[in-house]
Amino acid sequence: MKVLLINGSPHKNGCTNRALEEVLQTLKKDGIDGEILYLGTAPIADCIACGHCHGSKGCVFQDIVSKVGEHLEEYDGLVVGSPVYYAGPTALVQAFLDRLFYAYGDKLVGKPGAAVLSCRRSGNTASFDRINKYFTINRMPVVSSQYWNNVHGAQNSPAEVEKDEEGLQTMRVLGHEMARLLRLIELGKKEGISFVPEEPRIFTNFHH
Repeated sequence: MKVLLINGSPHKNGCTNRALEEVLQTLKKDGIDGEILYLGTAPIADCIACGHCHGSKGCVFQDIVSKVGEHLEEYDGLVVGSPVYYAGPTALVQAFLDRLFYAYGDKLVGKPGAAVLSCRRSGNTASFDRINKYFTINRMPVVSSQYWNNVHGAQNSPAEVEKDEEGLQTMRVLGHEMARLLRLIELGKKEGISFVPEEPRIFTNFHH
């Protein structure tokens, strides 16, 4: 089993990455493989609602989103990490997730998801809620911890994250909980417990 961890910070080795490293180290101790993907600093195009992805054609833009989307079958869980900008995830992270879930969300259904945030002081819970919405609209179990999944540290100061002992412990608990849920899902499959098939979609129509 393998988990994809997304580093959506512009700083490759900053606070967000330090938090994700703690989760990844814990997953590996629990026998779960994983890797951290750095999104980089190049702009990611927003979803333009062109409809190209309908019918499993994938996203019309060929970039990091499409590269990840085409390989989602290789992963059993997803962790999305972002610093907090004005009480929300970065615009890069949101553009990435908008297109990933719209064009490739069917490949993530039933797989556990978790949000990880880094902030200097506050805005973390609003950011946490924003990312979790991608999981809950896509039938993905949300992985919890002993507190909200965040660490504290000034911009690009992973050394400050080291001082946030509670935050790092929260990351470790998150890693353990992700590993436990992945094992339970695997055991369920062996017992013949498959994911409940989706009903034909019904969309609210206000024209009637």
